[in-house]
Amino acid sequence: MLYTAYEMQRAWLGGLGSLAQTSSEWLLSASNPMSFMPTSPILARGLEVFAHANAPRGKPDFGLDTTIIDGVSIAVSEEIVARKPFGQLKHFTRAVSGRTDPRVLIVTPMSGHYATLLRGTVERLLPDHDVYVTDWRDAKMVPASEGRFDLNDYIDYIIEFASVVGAGSHMLAVCQPAVPCYAAVAYMSANDDPATPLTLTMMGGPVDTRRAPTSVDDLATERPYAWFEQNVIATVPGMYPGAGRKVYPGFLQLAGFMSMNLANHMKSHWELFKHLIDGDDDSAAATKAFYEEYRSVCDMTAEFYLQTIDVVFQRQAIAKGEFVHRGQLVKPESITRTALLAIEGERDDISGLGQTKAALEIATGLPEDKKAYFMAEGAGHYGIFNGRKWRDTIAPVVEKFIRQHDPVKMTALPERIALPEHVEPEIVPGMEVA
Repeated sequence: MLYTAYEMQRAWLGGLGSLAQTSSEWLLSASNPMSFMPTSPILARGLEVFAHANAPRGKPDFGLDTTIIDGVSIAVSEEIVARKPFGQLKHFTRAVSGRTDPRVLIVTPMSGHYATLLRGTVERLLPDHDVYVTDWRDAKMVPASEGRFDLNDYIDYIIEFASVVGAGSHMLAVCQPAVPCYAAVAYMSANDDPATPLTLTMMGGPVDTRRAPTSVDDLATERPYAWFEQNVIATVPGMYPGAGRKVYPGFLQLAGFMSMNLANHMKSHWELFKHLIDGDDDSAAATKAFYEEYRSVCDMTAEFYLQTIDVVFQRQAIAKGEFVHRGQLVKPESITRTALLAIEGERDDISGLGQTKAALEIATGLPEDKKAYFMAEGAGHYGIFNGRKWRDTIAPVVEKFIRQHDPVKMTALPERIALPEHVEPEIVPGMEVA
């Protein structure tokens, strides 16, 4: 009933939003005599903000058609190199030859948003890296006949995708996947898997949530496991291919995202309204683009969500070396060759300081010269992998680390051609919950 009620509300608000958008355009039309009234532009822009907030949204596109390599604009195409029921591996193929750039597998979060949340991450790495990205499917679009998908399945996917990218590659995990990627690397290392990555970069990941717990950690630990089963799990209705599947719905996740920073979101929409009134189209477009991505959410399977709550947040099983994958104990000390880089944001309100760094401390079998840590001053959770701090401060650290541990070493990165400056939204709230 919860999911069905939401769909009814969404359809109703979507209809109101369409009416509001039409009314806004009419109030601004020069052919409408009322458009010359002083109050008409104010009312029209208010209706436009309402319409944008309630517009239906699907899966966004990456839209990365070109990149700049050695000062030349190079075409980029997306190629699906591996397909699985709950996700696929996407390769951003650059129309250039003769380069030996490091191959990087970016593992995107399965935490409510699509892989395009990391568009800025991919865009920044494209000029000097051969980039692959995990593209997880919306659980409500996966037929129930495809079976379950839990944390262990997620790890299996990571291992299989790493094999497709091939030996001698690098792995980068943003937020939630830092934990399963860490487990996957430990498992691959223990089994001498030839596709074990040369490096693993973990950015804002909850490896050990006992360190500097945040409100997200408190939410996950203060309530018993059964509470999550009873209160946040819903059944996909018959209108979707995944009808009958148990999921943690995207709309509940979005409600959680919004409530964490409600005052900021209200301020951001007020600023959007003022930008529209003032005719500041660039700032208004930037805020709209941010929320179009922010509100594009997808469902995750109930078994994945619940197992993550149990393993990562309530028991910290991977950090304690107590997690079992396919009958084998996953030991952090098994990581002996993969260089590890932990990156944290000083103002991260999702993964507290020390939670990602813990991955370095418990990897006792890895030499110290293969461990690195970087704390981004002033960066929040979203700013670790998107925006100016990512582009100008954090990405160079990642690039240097990858090349330091790549067999095809470069003495220096090519001089970067300045790209057009992005207009950042004024408010960048925290993005993810478990």
